[in-house]
Amino acid sequence: MNQDFMAALEAIEEEKGIKKETLFEAIEAALISAYKRNFDSAHNVRVNINRETGDIKVYSCLDIVEDVANTQQEISLDEARSLDPQYALGDILEREVTPKNFGRIAAQTAKQVVIQRIREAERELIFEEYIDREEDIVTGLVQRFEQRNAIINLGKAEAILPPSEQIPGEMNRQGDRIKAFILEVKKTTKGPQIIVSRTHPGLLKRLFELEVPEIYNGTVEIKSVAREPGYRSKIAVFSRHTDVDPVGACVGPKGSRVQAIVSELKGEKIDIIEWNEEPETFVASALSPAKVIKVEIHPDQKSAMVLVPDYQLSLAIGKEGQNARLAAKLTGWKIDILSESRYQEKIAEKVEPDVLPGEDGDLFLPQEDEPTEEAPREDEGDPIEREDVGVEVSGQAVEDETAATEEPEGE
Repeated sequence: MNQDFMAALEAIEEEKGIKKETLFEAIEAALISAYKRNFDSAHNVRVNINRETGDIKVYSCLDIVEDVANTQQEISLDEARSLDPQYALGDILEREVTPKNFGRIAAQTAKQVVIQRIREAERELIFEEYIDREEDIVTGLVQRFEQRNAIINLGKAEAILPPSEQIPGEMNRQGDRIKAFILEVKKTTKGPQIIVSRTHPGLLKRLFELEVPEIYNGTVEIKSVAREPGYRSKIAVFSRHTDVDPVGACVGPKGSRVQAIVSELKGEKIDIIEWNEEPETFVASALSPAKVIKVEIHPDQKSAMVLVPDYQLSLAIGKEGQNARLAAKLTGWKIDILSESRYQEKIAEKVEPDVLPGEDGDLFLPQEDEPTEEAPREDEGDPIEREDVGVEVSGQAVEDETAATEEPEGE
């Protein structure tokens, strides 16, 4: 092994961070296999590389025994003492067996080992770099598609964006620059595998940290995030300083900050809510843009009853329940939404009597059996309705029933 190769090892140690001693040990182990493979040897051999000159020596290791059974692995005590009288039973005698043409094989083997070690070292460095960046945001170029997986080029490494982590309806094209959230970094036989996501709520949080300096420096804190990727998100923020408006800081001048995030998420709507330690206030704010009349909190059930005006009911619930669902995720409370008219009906139901007057003035109790419905008569209004939750009586029906039992005056 010439001086040029020794100089190359030193350069690799400086550039790649791989210690020269590590490379020497790896080359020696590879040369043992190369010797046995090329010279059909069954000997126990040891390869030594001089750390200064690079000279290679191959030694056959023989066990010193009384009776020799295998001449390729053993040597008699008498023969060993003929070489050196200090040998004893159980010692190992090393005899040089370096082939004349071993230099060419050694050089080729060393080259392969060094290349392999460089690859392993680079993979290890990449793994160490990205394992510390889990739950962080990265920027990359869409390089190609493999079985619906998008392969993102991060520069030193490639990341996989699985179909389940892609925003619904988003059309990524080759060469597009996108931001993604690192979900997991794993070691594999082919190197580190980096899994990224575009749907994780953490992506929204990291995007706000990039766009809003007040969040990055800790003045404004993100308390919680709820997201339905590609459609709508809600984010609750809190200011540590009374003179800083957390919502205004996130929106930015003329909405520039939040608009940059919306553009990155391909038009996903974002509601920014001010966090409040009072559950009633926080739940009411979470249902924005709907206006809330009243919030009743039930801490034991971790639920909240929200009263909204009739014309705000559909807005509070949202399309297919989206607004209410996101508000529940954001606050961590189960939310029941009632319109004002329905709330009044429920109050009325609670004060209704448990007994009703009969036609003869007597009282009768509601039956425990399955409720039946009488056919209405021509001189009656709506029939008396009996429900599982109680007995509901229409006002018109009671008036007609009373009128039917009264006798005409003067008869």
